[in-house]
Amino acid sequence: MEKWNQTSSDFILLGLLPPNRTGLLLLLLFIFVFFLALFGNSAMIHLIRVDSRLHTPMYFLLSQLSLMDLMYISTTVPKMAFNYLSGQKSISFLGCGVQSFFFLTMACSEGLLLASMAYDRYVAICHPLHYPIRMSKIMCLKMIIGSWILGSINSLAHTVYALHIPYCKSRAINHFFCDVPAMLPLACMDTWVYEYMVFVSTSLFLLFPFLGITASYGRVLFAVSRMRSKEGRKKAFTTCSTHLTVVTFYYAPFVYTYLRPRSLRSPAEDKILAVFYTILTPMLNPIIYSLRNKEVLGAMTRLFGIFFSTKK
Repeated sequence: MEKWNQTSSDFILLGLLPPNRTGLLLLLLFIFVFFLALFGNSAMIHLIRVDSRLHTPMYFLLSQLSLMDLMYISTTVPKMAFNYLSGQKSISFLGCGVQSFFFLTMACSEGLLLASMAYDRYVAICHPLHYPIRMSKIMCLKMIIGSWILGSINSLAHTVYALHIPYCKSRAINHFFCDVPAMLPLACMDTWVYEYMVFVSTSLFLLFPFLGITASYGRVLFAVSRMRSKEGRKKAFTTCSTHLTVVTFYYAPFVYTYLRPRSLRSPAEDKILAVFYTILTPMLNPIIYSLRNKEVLGAMTRLFGIFFSTKK
């Protein structure tokens, strides 16, 4: 581990990629994924905004998911790429706090938003007559605002605590972004109370929503299996499988990382798992929702059809 000036208040991020040709190729791949995620999520937000047929609770929630993914991947990849290409690994004390705050906010808010999307599909399929009431525009807005506010409050509490920990060891964080659990080994105080709070927070914002999503889709699949319409069953299964794919990519590595005790965790494994929920998932979400959703594909056809006809 590199030595670090103890008089400095900055941190140093050891990073993810090795300083060789393989590392450079992987970085170029991550940069490509980053721009693909920027384009895909921006296009999804624009598509939902301009196409009136997508002005439904499901797609309003999806537009918020795309916005969160935009902020999510922008929190980690640009700094990682800059540090690697410049050869500098430092990040300021304030910059580390800002990065940690936005990362945790997006992580918690997205977990709650995915649960809201699961509830939307549950009501639409299991209680279609009650859908206009249970998923009104006001209720949808409350879900979105609630996800952002609760995620921000939880993130602020963790970030403030992390910035007030006395660091008397090396300030080298063995990660490619300021992840609070990766900062705890650098503290010169016992952090078992905070580690317990991380477990509680992960359970509240990730594990319980995941259980809620599982229960919702269990009811949905039961209801779908009893449908008489073959077309209705196919549409419902397509929608549910799309959402479950996103949920699996997001929750599985996250829960596995943060619910394990520190004694069973390794920095290398944590960094690899973090690639899934900080880089790959934000890129995959718009692809999964667009390629497996006829309404989104139809909106894309109408939008680009109009665009090309005007160009002619």
